[in-house]
Amino acid sequence: MSTVPVLFRHLVDDASMFPPGNLPLPDAVAAHHAHLQSAYADLVGPFVCTDQDLMKVAEAARSGETPLRVSVVVSGGAGGIEPVVRWGDRSKDVVVTAVEVRLRDEDDLSRNALRVVRACDDCFDEEMAYVEVGMDGAWERALDVVADAGYAAKLRTGGLDAALFPSAQQVAAFITACLDREVPFKCTAGLHNAVRHTAADSGFEHHGFLNVLLATRASLDGANQDELVHLLENRNGGELASRASGLTEDQAASTRRWFTSFGSCSIDEPRADLIALNLLEG
Repeated sequence: MSTVPVLFRHLVDDASMFPPGNLPLPDAVAAHHAHLQSAYADLVGPFVCTDQDLMKVAEAARSGETPLRVSVVVSGGAGGIEPVVRWGDRSKDVVVTAVEVRLRDEDDLSRNALRVVRACDDCFDEEMAYVEVGMDGAWERALDVVADAGYAAKLRTGGLDAALFPSAQQVAAFITACLDREVPFKCTAGLHNAVRHTAADSGFEHHGFLNVLLATRASLDGANQDELVHLLENRNGGELASRASGLTEDQAASTRRWFTSFGSCSIDEPRADLIALNLLEG
């Protein structure tokens, strides 16, 4: 039986090669294998790499007993999707579970989204696409395209610049828009910790993954935008932990059906926060 509660199972995608972690590729793959052999293995999602690193990741994973499950960040837009999927189909060392694609043409996001979903339709079997629609321009129309195709969305919740951190109002709007369209979503960057906080080194306002989980649950339960913003801005870890502990397994599972995971350059940081909040066994 898993020691990881339903609310947190496979919540943290292993993006240890990405900033600010920047773990060297061989070390990142070895560390991922170690996580998967640990008592908290069910906390960990797939290994995240770029399309440029995919072959090197497969080579580093070759000694593993089972193929490495990877989610691939595609840097070349719609045209880069099929090569990744086809290469993954032929590989014995990795299984491409998902591709992650950022829409870059802000003048016509919906047309860009249409190119991406058509490329996915042409080559997908069991894979999932996470389309990063952004929060500028006609992002909601792009999200309509993703919804019609049955794929998922991706929200950037931080990075190495303050401008990359969306406001609580923007995150609330994104959650609501996804749920209104029945679109699952993942988050990426800046979400290493459970509770909203101000980073001591940069002064950036970081969202908490526990805040996002609970805001998703609240939205499913009919909360309005102001209530979601209040949850997303809550810095009281004890209060948030108590609320999370009070969810039934069915509520936790339905929350995770929509907020599927977040990419983190550290597995240890979110795990340590959950242990400190008595939400995960040490």
